Amino acid sequence: MNAVEQTTQVAVAGVSLEADIVVPENARGLVLFAHGSGSSRHSPRNRLVAHELQSAGLATVLIDLLTASEERRDELTGELRFNIRLLADRVVATTDWIVAHEPTSGLGVGLFGASTGAAAALVAAAARRDSVQAVVSRGGRPDLAAEFLALVRQPTLLIVGENDRQVIELNRTAMRQLGGPAQLEIVPRATHLFEEPGALQEVARLARDWFVRHLKPLPRPGG
Repeated sequence: MNAVEQTTQVAVAGVSLEADIVVPENARGLVLFAHGSGSSRHSPRNRLVAHELQSAGLATVLIDLLTASEERRDELTGELRFNIRLLADRVVATTDWIVAHEPTSGLGVGLFGASTGAAAALVAAAARRDSVQAVVSRGGRPDLAAEFLALVRQPTLLIVGENDRQVIELNRTAMRQLGGPAQLEIVPRATHLFEEPGALQEVARLARDWFVRHLKPLPRPGG
């Protein structure tokens, strides 16, 4: 696979965040990952999904939504990982950066959120309906997006493990509140982190198909 790869600092919302960007040749869209509780851009789960998306011709951006000092603070207190507004503001700002940044400008943006990052992704989708075209949640807490759910018009896929029963119910409730088309996929025999054989591969397949179906090039200014 021919691709442009870079690790860069993204200046957004008053902070500088570390991001890994991969843009395959002739990319058909881009997926920004919003990681969840206690995770980072180095998450092996998100990287496995990102690789599957890249193989399908989708660019990926894995970004640390917290700075290094914030990560250290959060390890002690756990407070920032549940600050959905803070995380969402950074997803929104990163989305704006992606739309203006070469070589990712012109690509329709999808958001992939895990755990609490799913709520941040949904809030960001509600705020950026012109550039965000689809959302996928993996083992997410979409309920934490609260009143923003009704403002999400983009196609949204919610993926939950069969044995993550409490989160299934939270996702079912949130799905009824979403303002656009939504689908719930339950991965057989999987738990919250999809550590069972083949479970994460199924997540990657579902996410790939969803984004390939819904991501289109953005219209050029004046075009």
